[in-house]
Amino acid sequence: MARAPENVHRAYHAHVYFDAATVAQARALCEEAGRLFKVAVGRVHEKNVGPHPRWSCQLAFSASEFDRVVPWLESHRNGLDVLVHGLSGDAVRDHTEFAYWLGNEWPLDLGALG
Repeated sequence: MARAPENVHRAYHAHVYFDAATVAQARALCEEAGRLFKVAVGRVHEKNVGPHPRWSCQLAFSASEFDRVVPWLESHRNGLDVLVHGLSGDAVRDHTEFAYWLGNEWPLDLGALG
């Protein structure tokens, strides 16, 4: 059973995962999050970037937005998988110990983190 996301850090990233068949859906989800919340919407990467094993788009937000953004992502992701993690300054712990999954969990390439 997946752990429920907890708001215990000052800032967060949510990485929306997608592929060629769902890129438009992911782009629309990220753009809508940017309109509705105080989130910084990153580029829509149509390639694997960093530790992420799928194409992705990053949403960056503060703890003050967490309780609005994460439930909204859960209810609007429509089958997309989303990695939510805290930002502690330790990239490996952020992507493992401080990571929560909405949808399926994907194995990350932790070697790409340093």
